[in-house]
Formats: sequence, C-alpha cells, structure tokens
Amino acid sequence: MADTHRRIVPGDEPGEGDGGARLAVTKLLRPFLDYRRLAWLWVRAAAQYPLSLALMSLAVTTGVLTQVGAVVIVFGHAGTLAGFTVYEGLLVFALASSAFGIADMFAGSVERLGHHVRTGSFDAMLIRPVSPLVQVAADEFSPRRLGKVVPALVVLGIALVNVDVEWSYLKMALLALTMLSGVLICSAIWVISACVQFFVAGAREAANSLTYGGQALTEYPIAIYGEEIVRSVTYVVPLAFVSWQPALLVLDRPDPLGMPEYLRHTGPAVAVLLCACAALVWRTGLRHYRSTGS
Repeated sequence: MADTHRRIVPGDEPGEGDGGARLAVTKLLRPFLDYRRLAWLWVRAAAQYPLSLALMSLAVTTGVLTQVGAVVIVFGHAGTLAGFTVYEGLLVFALASSAFGIADMFAGSVERLGHHVRTGSFDAMLIRPVSPLVQVAADEFSPRRLGKVVPALVVLGIALVNVDVEWSYLKMALLALTMLSGVLICSAIWVISACVQFFVAGAREAANSLTYGGQALTEYPIAIYGEEIVRSVTYVVPLAFVSWQPALLVLDRPDPLGMPEYLRHTGPAVAVLLCACAALVWRTGLRHYRSTGS
C-alpha cells in the first residue's frame, strides 16, 4: 500500500517558507482583488445601458471642460495669478482635477456611508467575508467617472508640454510619485470625512464641503488665498500637496509666500501618514458603530 502520509521537512510547514510568503502576499492583495471583483460587477451592470452610460460620461466631461474654460478666462483677464501664467495655472488645475477625479472614481462612494447606516445595508456588509471599507468604496462603481479623469489628464499633458521646464528622468519620476501621493491624499480625506457619518448619519453634506470644496480650492494657485489659508491647507488639511507643492516642484520655483522649499518633496510621506490616519479613523468608527436594528 502506498504511503499516504507526506513527510514534513523543515521550512515546509504551513505558514513557513514559500507557502508562508505566498499566503502573506495573497492576504496583502486580497482587498484589491475583492475591490476589482465588486467594481467589475457594477461595470457590467452599467454596460447594460450603453447609451445612458455614454450620455452621463459626456455630461461629466462637459463639466470638466467648463471648469477648464473658467480657468482660461480668469487667467485671460488677470494675465497672471500669484506669478503663474495660464499654462502654469492649467498645470495646477489638472493636477488637482486628476487627483480628485481618480480618488472619486475609486473611493468617492464612501461618502454614501450614512445612507448605508440609515438603511441597515451596512449591517449586511459587516457579515460578508470582504472588508466593509472595500464594499463601501466599490459600491455603485461607475466608468462614467472616467469622464472626469480623462479630460483632466489631457489638460495636464497640454500644460506640461507648454510650461517652461527642463525635463529629466528624475523630475518625471518625482512628478509621477507626487501625483500618486495626491490621489492617496484625496482618497484618505474622503475616508476620514465619510467616517463622521458613523456618529452623525446625516453629515454627508459637511463631508462634501471638505472633499469637493477642497478640490475647488486646489484648482487655482493657493497663494492667491493668502498666507493663513496656505498654512491651513499645508499643516492642518494637507490639500497643498495635491497640486500646489507638486506644481512648485515641477516648475522649480520658490513659494511666493516663502513657505519652506523642502515641503514640495514631502508629499509621499504626507500621503502615507494620512492613509494611516484614515485607517485609524475607520477602525475607530467601526468600534463605535451601533446597528440601526433594521
């Protein structure tokens, strides 16, 4: 009779060696894989109505182009703002719009947390074998939000071609890193502001004032708002690292208000710290959550 017992050798035990490494990687990637599956379900649902999807995407794109037109008109009348020309202003706008647009596409649905709490659907999310944050973020994922991201990236490309910058591989890498940091910062702010709804279910509008209001604030060179505002969005709510500091980094110019030059390089660190803060706030909200009983 063949021996049905496998001999276990050192390093072959469950959780050790290659098996343990694969398990760790799988555990790390699981939230992203779960998000992809849930988002794909919503994409397939939206694809059942292609005309509606196309019209909604067009409407979103039109809104972004209207904002671009407003920036051009303002700079056309003013000439320069805080020393920024029209293409440099479009650079600031595009950095902010693309970061908030990508964050809105992947994490913007967390603003509906209060709705899930009121209707009791959040209770169902808690008993599923998927992170509730992943479920809330992927809820009603829609490709129409690409209508906000794509034109912003196009404007970013146009601005980068027309600004006076000496490009190098290092500067391009820094730009990509700061853009990724901006997306993470925006996503973290979305999560943190949404967590208020664990305690006040009707606080969605207050949360929106920080997210969408923050986007409107960062679409122009923030130096025009004065030193106190700049300090607030640098040291309190770090929106300055979404578009303002990356723009100063790309253009290689000093801050008009005399803020420290090293700040333009700290975007990735700010993003990591803010994401950690968002995770802590989310866990705190979960601990204080009480079911509606519905």
